[in-house]
Amino acid sequence: MSDAPRPAGDEARSLRPSVDPDLARDIRLVSLDVDGVLTDGGLWVERSVLGDLAEIRRFHVLDGLGIRLLQQAGIDVALVSGKPSGAVEARAEELEIKEVHLGYPFGKVAAIQGILWRREWEWRQVAHLADDLADLALMERVGLPAAVANAVPEVREAAAWRGSVRGGEGAVREFARALLEARGDWETQVERFVQRGRGPEAG
Repeated sequence: MSDAPRPAGDEARSLRPSVDPDLARDIRLVSLDVDGVLTDGGLWVERSVLGDLAEIRRFHVLDGLGIRLLQQAGIDVALVSGKPSGAVEARAEELEIKEVHLGYPFGKVAAIQGILWRREWEWRQVAHLADDLADLALMERVGLPAAVANAVPEVREAAAWRGSVRGGEGAVREFARALLEARGDWETQVERFVQRGRGPEAG
C-alpha cells in the first residue's frame, strides 16, 4: 500500500474529468445508455423449466444516488436501450425515472426526439452518456456527448466529456457529479439530500 498522501480539496477536484460549464448550464435532460453504462454490460441468462428466458443485470448503488441528485437539481433522466428488459424497468421504477425507452422500434435518436418535442426542448439541452457504437448517432446531436472510461475508441473520440470510471462501476455517478459541479450545484444538492434524510432511497 502506498504511503503517499491522498489529494484533497481543489487538488482532488482537478484530478477528476470536468464538464465545460457553458455546456453544463444548458442541460435539461441526461439520457443514459443501459448496457455498458448503467451496467457493466454483462448478462446473466437463465432458462426456466417452461423454456422462458430471464435476463439478470447488476446495477451499482452509486449510480442510483447520482441519478437522484440529478433529479433533485431539476434535470430529467431518460434510459434508452436497444434491448427490452424487465430488470431495467424495475430499476427505473425504483429510481422514479419516467422516460424509459427500451427496444424502441425507431431507435434511440427518435426516442429522445420524442421527449424533446413533448417538452419543447432543444438538442443542445441534452447530455448522453454512452459506451458503444450504437450511441454515435445520438452523440452527434446532443449538446453534451459523454463517454464512460471503457467506451470504444469511436465513442470516446466523439465525446466532449470522458470519464475515468468503467460502466457499471459508478460511471453514472461520476458524470452526475461532474455535471453538477460544472453548474456550481453539487454541494447544494448533496446538502439538500442529507437534510431530507433520503439516504435509504438512493439504493
